[in-house]
Amino acid sequence: QVQLVESGGGLVQAGGSLRLSCVASGSILRFNTMGWYRQAPGKEREFVATIGRDSSTNYADSVKGRFTISRDFTENTLYLQMNSLNPEDTAVYYCTTYVPGVRSWGQGTLVTVSS
Repeated sequence: QVQLVESGGGLVQAGGSLRLSCVASGSILRFNTMGWYRQAPGKEREFVATIGRDSSTNYADSVKGRFTISRDFTENTLYLQMNSLNPEDTAVYYCTTYVPGVRSWGQGTLVTVSS
């Protein structure tokens, strides 16, 4: 079972930027997909972005053009660059990995965007 540790969350003003990191315990080459989800207060967890083994990316419509997902194989780290943040982006952001039959989650990092 992989261990995932997110960091980089915090308080930022609307229009600002943050970069989230997710460090995996071991090589990330083994994962079919890695991604980010988020859960706002009182809402269900929702998809944000994923990156496939072939480096293909997918984004939720709400973050397209503002967020960028990337990874560093040498550091076993997944990133989420978030620009032009708005209060609707306030949520706990979770890193996730997937191999057939197994999905793993990190503990989450809180992002708060003030207006």
